[in-house]
Amino acid sequence: MFAVNDNFSSLPASYLFSEVARRVQAYTEAHPEADVIRMGIGDVTRPLCPAVIDALHRAVDDEGAAATFHGYGPEQGYSFLASKIASHDYRSRGIDISEDEIFISDGAKSDTGNIGDILSPDCRVAVTDPVYPVYVDTNVMAGRAGTLQPDGRWSNIEYLPCTTDNGFVPQLPSSSPDVIYLCYPNNPTGTVLTREELEKWVEYCRRNGALLLFDAAYEAFVRTPGIPRSIYEIEGAKEVAIEFRSFSKTAGFTGIRLGYTVVPHELKGRGADGSPVALNPLWRRRQTTKFNGASYITQRGAEALYTPEGERQSRETVDYYLANARIMLDSLREAGYECTGGVDSPYVWIKTPDHLSSWEFFDLLLNRYNIVGTPGSGFGPSGEGYFRLTAFNTRENTVRAMSRLRL
Repeated sequence: MFAVNDNFSSLPASYLFSEVARRVQAYTEAHPEADVIRMGIGDVTRPLCPAVIDALHRAVDDEGAAATFHGYGPEQGYSFLASKIASHDYRSRGIDISEDEIFISDGAKSDTGNIGDILSPDCRVAVTDPVYPVYVDTNVMAGRAGTLQPDGRWSNIEYLPCTTDNGFVPQLPSSSPDVIYLCYPNNPTGTVLTREELEKWVEYCRRNGALLLFDAAYEAFVRTPGIPRSIYEIEGAKEVAIEFRSFSKTAGFTGIRLGYTVVPHELKGRGADGSPVALNPLWRRRQTTKFNGASYITQRGAEALYTPEGERQSRETVDYYLANARIMLDSLREAGYECTGGVDSPYVWIKTPDHLSSWEFFDLLLNRYNIVGTPGSGFGPSGEGYFRLTAFNTRENTVRAMSRLRL
């Protein structure tokens, strides 16, 4: 018989969010009368903004006429969108990013998972802990992770704890990793890093020849002055960092899928013969081989976000979720919970009370209060004893959920 990739078999049997869904389904089937409020998976509830809807309709009409029909598009994305991204997201903030450094895709999750295709299977990896599961799981699939240890850590991955003990600020690695994952504003803890803290990471990578994979999917939620929204705000970052961004949470594109990745020309790795190798053409080669590009219709919708109306409307959506987060943070603290996040992020990270495990607290919230969240242990060993709630539900449901917890 043919061989399979045994690395997949090494993964734990159930993906975190699939297990959450399974438990919720079992509960609702047993209690059909229950009014369950879902604040677990980070899906959005606000509709696409009017500027996007209008652009999508126009794009659909384009596809209905031979003169304006679009089939296969450029794998790295259409110039009409890439130019807007370069201008509005970067150059307007004093960051020199060119169109050919931007790769438009079907989402940051895909890109953070696929970026390992252009890296050696021998690369050593470091992740903050807790961490978005895709970072770890895709390195397991690629054979970089080693073996799963009894404490839930993989032997070839360095875990950088982020807990109340260190104020959720990760320490620099000690094992000289080749690749480091950072996500800020952070999923799941909802925390941010200051400019000074990010400068330490960029300097570390420059000094040690490490690659920084920076997930900025939640940058639009930053409201605190001085907190960087792009790693490229840090001097020297273009030499060491790839940045991932998403339209999912900022513009409600979770269902129609769109994101982009920035791979600067200055960024170079090392070939087998020791010679420097630019990553930008490697990623371009990967995308043109294994990806046919995001749809014309979706990219036209995203283009509308860069109009004055689209910018205003998308900011209103982000402000709506941030207001939900503030309601959650204030209500939880009034109820006696110790928590963080919820300021520059749509996530609130709760320390479970009474020494409950993450899954015990999940069951408590579901069974007693009919509220669904995400157990912190699913994000890594340092997530045990914590719990994540999201601000992506409606205002009404957010208020109702918090009122239940105050009873």
